[in-house]
Amino acid sequence: MEKIAVMGFGVVGSGVVELCDKNSASIRRRAGTDIEVKYILDLRDFPESSYAGMVIHDFETILNDPEISVVAEVMGGMEPAFTYSKRLLSAGKSVVTSNKELVAGKGAELLRLAKENNVNYLFEASVGGGIPIIRPLHMCLAANEISEIAGILNGTTNFILTKMIRESMPFSEALSLAQSLGYAERDPTADVEGADACRKICILASLVYGRHVYPQEVHTEGITRVSLCDVQYAEDWGGVIKLIGRARQLPDGRLFAMVSPAFISHESQLSSVDDVFNGILVRGDATGDVVFYGKGAGKLPTASAVVGDIIDCVKAEGTICSLCWADSAADTVCDWRQAPAVFYLCCRGRKAKAAASALFGELRFLHRAEAPEEECAFITPERTEAQLEEAKKQLEKEGVELCSAIRVLDY
Repeated sequence: MEKIAVMGFGVVGSGVVELCDKNSASIRRRAGTDIEVKYILDLRDFPESSYAGMVIHDFETILNDPEISVVAEVMGGMEPAFTYSKRLLSAGKSVVTSNKELVAGKGAELLRLAKENNVNYLFEASVGGGIPIIRPLHMCLAANEISEIAGILNGTTNFILTKMIRESMPFSEALSLAQSLGYAERDPTADVEGADACRKICILASLVYGRHVYPQEVHTEGITRVSLCDVQYAEDWGGVIKLIGRARQLPDGRLFAMVSPAFISHESQLSSVDDVFNGILVRGDATGDVVFYGKGAGKLPTASAVVGDIIDCVKAEGTICSLCWADSAADTVCDWRQAPAVFYLCCRGRKAKAAASALFGELRFLHRAEAPEEECAFITPERTEAQLEEAKKQLEKEGVELCSAIRVLDY
């Protein structure tokens, strides 16, 4: 019998306790022993819950109980989750988590602590909810040199963009619908401005390339400026707009990482990932492109990943050595402005088309119904991000209004 604790009894935490109870027989079969939730740590009481007798309010109870071998941290946020996780690992207890903010910000330190104390820090649920992606990256795909990883990592923004694409719903209306359905928080900033996707690509890049990629190093743009005009031009180009988090290793060993809206061709597997679903593409030298698809959030999908990690901790004999990365230096991630890029630009002005042609040369112009006469949309040649920023300034100097700028990606 293995006894565990769950810290946080919100959506995911209640799902973890529910699965451990409801699926106890199958969990026993897979873990080789019974797994029993002994404590639920939360600030609140839950007198109506059938698990009310497990609820405690003092973290020290968990820390000082020698029967507790694994703790699920599903509190969210940086503190007190970071302090609690450090103390648990230092005390020889394994920790599993769904906390992407904590893993993205402090993963290297917590993994080091786990190794020093011969326990585990596992975080399958921190990326993709119930989609298995962390375990395949450090185990199933371990024989590959992974040149690039990219994906739709946030279900809220994907739902909003899907409504804009399928139903020509304006951004503000699609966001309100997402909030009413419970897909978006009352304050949706972390989703629509790209911070959530940024944390997730940091975790994936750190694992794939073995060095910690911090969120503040990753250039991040959200979807708040994407318009229905952009959606229509993407369709004429032959694709859709998705919020993409991506990372790759450069020939000089540095890493490139970014989160931004992007034109994605209809031929890409990522183009058909719609609604609240996530899709993560891994490009390996042996496997080629492999795509992981599924619901990226939700009570039971995320809880499923947490419980899977609990089972792995119970079965593991010491630290799982393949799940690790080192801390990084300040120059691990390159300056995004030096990376090559292709852009879709939408401009307005009497001289817009002539100015764009003079600046870039031969262009592919795009069309949409009922476009104003002075509106001009096109795909640029490849330039560095810095060169394209300078080109945008030149257009504005020519009296051309820049309405939209979205990257064009090849996945």
